[in-house]
Amino acid sequence: MNLTSASPLPLAQPAADPALWPLDPNVTFLNHGSFGSCPRAVLDFQQNLRERLERQPVRFLVRELEPLWDAARAELAQFVGAQAEDLVFVTNATTGINTVLRSLQFAPGDELLVTNHEYNACRNALNAVADQSGAKVTVANLPFPFQHEDELVQPILDKVTSRTKLALLDHVTSQTGLVLPIARLVRELNARGVDTLVDGSHAPGMVPLNLHELGSAYYTGNCHKWICAPKGAALLHVRRDRQEQIHPLVTSHGANSARTDRSRFLIEFAWMGTSDPSVLLSVPEALRFMAKLLPGGWPEIMRRNHALVVAARELLCSTLSIAAPCPPEFLGSLASVPIPDAKSPAQHKSPLYLDPWQDELLERHQIEVPIIPWPKAPHRLLRVSAQLYNSLPQYEKLAFALRSLLAS
Repeated sequence: MNLTSASPLPLAQPAADPALWPLDPNVTFLNHGSFGSCPRAVLDFQQNLRERLERQPVRFLVRELEPLWDAARAELAQFVGAQAEDLVFVTNATTGINTVLRSLQFAPGDELLVTNHEYNACRNALNAVADQSGAKVTVANLPFPFQHEDELVQPILDKVTSRTKLALLDHVTSQTGLVLPIARLVRELNARGVDTLVDGSHAPGMVPLNLHELGSAYYTGNCHKWICAPKGAALLHVRRDRQEQIHPLVTSHGANSARTDRSRFLIEFAWMGTSDPSVLLSVPEALRFMAKLLPGGWPEIMRRNHALVVAARELLCSTLSIAAPCPPEFLGSLASVPIPDAKSPAQHKSPLYLDPWQDELLERHQIEVPIIPWPKAPHRLLRVSAQLYNSLPQYEKLAFALRSLLAS
């Protein structure tokens, strides 16, 4: 599905009632991409599951959970174009990345390929595995700004050698908000004998997915972001010929199960100790709830959010008097633009956000939007998200606030 709509979509008003989400109505929330927001109706569904669990915990966890888990996986698998037997739940994409990396065996001299756009937490996981095994991390530097797809593909392929064992690649980059040409990259790397671990943290619900056709060895993605499921739900898809190698980070009852009615892959990931399964079991409800919000369902949601973020980026680029950093076809529902360097060092105490402008935008203008450090000058990116509760006037408010910050 092409995210570009054939006809203009209305952007001046929210596409869905913002009150459907429990967001603070006094804050202009332009940061759905960081943690998402779960609609009230889905949270109510989850609470009903919790109450059902607590009424009879043994019945729910021992007798009822596995068929519910299977049904939830099946619905999510259909949404992402996969077979249910190849997909399991994990708590988040970072856990999915760690699960794969900790399961694989690397040796001194092996090379692990990654780009300079990779999410910091997942890059740290790759570095840790490399340090423990003696493998080498090789970095492909992708430009930003850029204009052509080859500028994203060729630097990666140029780093492949006979020692390259695995490539960790974003589907949608976190800092720069780019939708990488992942199908082409996986195809090219498969042809060179290199397995791909795709960090699809932002992809489910933002861009169309067909994981079976994609053919990557490993793919993980969050459900709490653009699907709007509760926090703590993500998928891990493992190609069938690689499943015997992959084990959960927590070793539990499945490790020595005598069952033969399903794969070891499913058995081990189905139970990793007592937890609250209502998060995972609510994913299908989030898929159904969101699909009903627009007449065209998920395809229309993706097109509308894409159109809105492209329009928002045009407005910000005009405010900053800069050219768009990339063509719109490389955007999903996120867009980043460079902003001038800070005049003073950041003093923020949060481990995730360090830029004083982010606090100032919230405190002075009631706008929540991330400002992300970037290694190349200018060293800051402002990233906006677009979800159905957003509308173009909110980005106009951000543009006005930016002008005041630039003038100060």
